Amino acid sequence: MKRSKWAAAAALLGVVTLPGCTTVEPWERGNLAKPHMALDSNPIQTASREHINDSRQAMPSGSSAEGGGCGCN
Repeated sequence: MKRSKWAAAAALLGVVTLPGCTTVEPWERGNLAKPHMALDSNPIQTASREHINDSRQAMPSGSSAEGGGCGCN
């Protein structure tokens, strides 16, 4: 009985999420390139803060392969 509930839930999830998969036409890509659509609204400031934080902690974050606590990466 539990297996059928899981199968029904998986089928429902597939039916709900599959219509969201679509190709974006070239003339529609401009809408996705707008600043308010970005995951990070200010990537330069974020990179600067990560660099300062890495220097203070004397270890690199997961986003970079740099290292050193002296801040001279």
